[in-house]
Amino acid sequence: MNPSRSKLSRRTVLGGAVIGGAGAVLATSAFASADPAVGNGVQDDIDDVTAELESGLIALRRDLHAHAEPSGEERRTAATVAKRLRAAGLTVKTGIGGFGVVGVLKGAKPGRTVAYRADMDAVSPEDQVGGGTKVEHLCGHDIHTTVGVGVAEVLARLRKRLHGTVVFVFQPAEESLAGARAMLDDGVLKKYRPKEIHALHCGPMWAGQFGVLPGTGMAGQDRPRITLTGPDAAAQAERLVGDLMGLSTVGFPENPADLEQLVEDMLTPDGPLERFVTLFARASEPDADGKVTVQAGYRAWPDGRNPEIRERVAQIAASYDGAEVSYPEPTYPAMIVPEKDGHAVKRHLRRVFGDDAVLRVYAPVPFSGEDFAYFLNEIPGTYSYLGVGKPDAGIETSYPHFGSFDPDEKAIAVGVRGMAGWLAKRCRD
Repeated sequence: MNPSRSKLSRRTVLGGAVIGGAGAVLATSAFASADPAVGNGVQDDIDDVTAELESGLIALRRDLHAHAEPSGEERRTAATVAKRLRAAGLTVKTGIGGFGVVGVLKGAKPGRTVAYRADMDAVSPEDQVGGGTKVEHLCGHDIHTTVGVGVAEVLARLRKRLHGTVVFVFQPAEESLAGARAMLDDGVLKKYRPKEIHALHCGPMWAGQFGVLPGTGMAGQDRPRITLTGPDAAAQAERLVGDLMGLSTVGFPENPADLEQLVEDMLTPDGPLERFVTLFARASEPDADGKVTVQAGYRAWPDGRNPEIRERVAQIAASYDGAEVSYPEPTYPAMIVPEKDGHAVKRHLRRVFGDDAVLRVYAPVPFSGEDFAYFLNEIPGTYSYLGVGKPDAGIETSYPHFGSFDPDEKAIAVGVRGMAGWLAKRCRD
């Protein structure tokens, strides 16, 4: 359980956003069919096949949404994905890193091997903003999974024109930040040997828009633990919690206006989120010996500031008699999209959807992590935001982990078109 959950969980705020605009941006750019990077007319064919499959993909998303499964328990979701991939003609392997599924699509022409990752799990009640009563798809993983299946089905239809091989990685247990590591430990990259890996995540921009992250992504997390003893340990622990949380430089979004400001800051070059610390802490109840443990978790940006923050934590703890600081859990890595690859996907998406449909995100969400970090630590790749906001809807309806999360299903076809063309291009390059 993450100690940050007193207001927003570690997975609460998960995406960049575009505030403003008037509805979805769904039209294909005039440059799409002439894009030499994906071959003459390939993007047009991708768009046509996507249009044929769209209603079936929306039905798939609704089925997944109605049968949400928590981290590590994605049995039904994995079986549904595997069935669809096999029906499309892919070679499928299941049970990788738990309920992970891998589908391999080999094109008819020589080329590179490229991977695409989609996460499958839903959000448990304790990780929903304000708390919930049941497991629900409030982070958009049902859309991520549907987009991944859709890309596989579209490219399978166009196999004769496809260069190289696409490895589709459907990952369990992202919400618990465990699934990527489990799949890697099971040898998913060693077995299939992709040169790079790509992913999308829902974000509260309008459906039809994307956010790209060259040089940025998600901050890592470090988890100090401080123990206090003595007859006044409980009172000291409460004071210590306040002192530690005073290290935070970013306040929590409490309302839609705060969310809009947060997103504006993320979209601002050299803005207020260029450098930040967010720290959450809480104290345990005294144990039988009167010992109290303060569990904390912090994220700092830019990456590499952990020694600095650890020193500040140590200084605060030193002012409490007998306080002992430890770091029993390994530091959780930052997810950083390589600058070159982030700009490459930006150019591709702008050719397909137009310049106004693709926004650059300059700073991470201060309160969130993403276990796609483990994949990007192994091979290059990209992670982009797929807008899911409905026209005239409030930002809270498209912000992951909020109980009001209600994404626009039109985004599914947009994501399929964008990623199918991008993977076709990367396999050929």
